[in-house]
Amino acid sequence: MHYIPQLIVDALLLGGIYTLMVIGLALSFGVTRVINFAHGEAVMLGAYGAYTIALVSGIDPLLALPLLMVVGCLFGMALFKVSIEPVLKAPHVNQILLTFGIGLVLQNAAVMIWKADERSVVTPYAYSSFQFGEVFVPGGRLIGFGVAVVLVAALFFWLRRTEFGRATRALDEQRDAAVLVGINVKRMYALAFGLSVALGVATGVILSFIGAISPFMGFHILVKGFAIIVLGGLGSIVGAVLGAFLLAFAETAVSYYVPNGTGWAEAVAFAVLFLVLVLRPRGIVGQAVAD
Repeated sequence: MHYIPQLIVDALLLGGIYTLMVIGLALSFGVTRVINFAHGEAVMLGAYGAYTIALVSGIDPLLALPLLMVVGCLFGMALFKVSIEPVLKAPHVNQILLTFGIGLVLQNAAVMIWKADERSVVTPYAYSSFQFGEVFVPGGRLIGFGVAVVLVAALFFWLRRTEFGRATRALDEQRDAAVLVGINVKRMYALAFGLSVALGVATGVILSFIGAISPFMGFHILVKGFAIIVLGGLGSIVGAVLGAFLLAFAETAVSYYVPNGTGWAEAVAFAVLFLVLVLRPRGIVGQAVAD
């Protein structure tokens, strides 16, 4: 029982990063109804972008974050216009295969550019820690959590207080009505997809200084991402937040209380995905998903 305060702190910090990782995926699916199997590679490219900038110019990943997010957003919008927009009306399996193929292309491009060796960005705060009684707070994870909270709050503000944000919500909630009032659907689709990629890139920047970077990290991120959004409810941003923290608490509890729990924690996402699909396919914040 004396591990509980440390468990809560670790799970909260992890849940914040998971929230940033999946909220863009939930936004993109909620608006475009496209299941993006290349989202993990967006995170991977964000991590390598931060690593490359730090290596070449010595700029801290957090300072490079705004630039990388802008580049990620523009890249995502261009990718959507060129490859995904033509298959919007195709069956979901076609979209899945397309985005899965895009992910493989990006993964192999990363192998050719950066090789397969694991890397990370060394920063003064990455390995720092703070102690409050018997509770240790890793400095790198705390900073990552803070960045995630700021970006998620900014996304909610944008969705509720800006014209483009309200248009995005309208497409998510009442697509036919949004079209009738003159919202440019394809432009908003591209913007939502671009923002999704930008948020994935931001997650990669955080992971660049708190973990190892490799071209193959996208698969594990994708599995956890889909476990979270299925748990929360497909297309629900609020559900994605809830699912992120629930998975973080489940993984942390397993790593603390199950023998060899650190290894077993990686399997929690698969177990959650299986159980939710069997017991409650709509997730916590369940809603019917229109085509």
